[in-house]
Amino acid sequence: MFTHLDFREIISATMILFAVIDIVGSIPIVIDLRKKVGHIESEKASIVAAIIMIAFLFIGEKILKLIGIDANSFAVAGAFVIFFLAIEMILGITLYKDDTPETASIVPLAFPLIAGAGTLTTLLSIRAEYHVLNIIIAIILNVIFVYIVLKSSSRIAKVMGQQGLSVIRKVFGVILLAISVKLFASNINGLF
Repeated sequence: MFTHLDFREIISATMILFAVIDIVGSIPIVIDLRKKVGHIESEKASIVAAIIMIAFLFIGEKILKLIGIDANSFAVAGAFVIFFLAIEMILGITLYKDDTPETASIVPLAFPLIAGAGTLTTLLSIRAEYHVLNIIIAIILNVIFVYIVLKSSSRIAKVMGQQGLSVIRKVFGVILLAISVKLFASNINGLF
């Protein structure tokens, strides 16, 4: 099992998921939730998000086969989703917006904020290129980071300020854009 352990894949998958989850860019949303409901269940949200992501990593492909979609098609579709997420981050626009949640329970934090559609699409897309063990390690590393950010979101926002958060969001947007182009290029030939 550990013969497939590849630190380059782990780092790459971790960075991809970090950019897609964009928990640093979501700090304003987390702070707004904290103001509305008072307490955020960081531990529960992190654990549930990890369970959703790992379960989807295994079950997602079976669901695709059930409905007759191959991994290359899903990876190309995922590349488009990641592309539009990157455009949102770089340009500071919102192409897709959920209704503002009224409670800071598992639903708004674990899903869709942490393990949203973009994250789940990305998981199946990178599964076409990386070994599952490396992706699981990347998920765990991201969930640990998400937990730390959720716990200290108020302090991070004060230290970085709105400008700092905006810069980080744009930088990861450019990284995501490059990732989407790579995903598209490496999977498009499999469709024909």
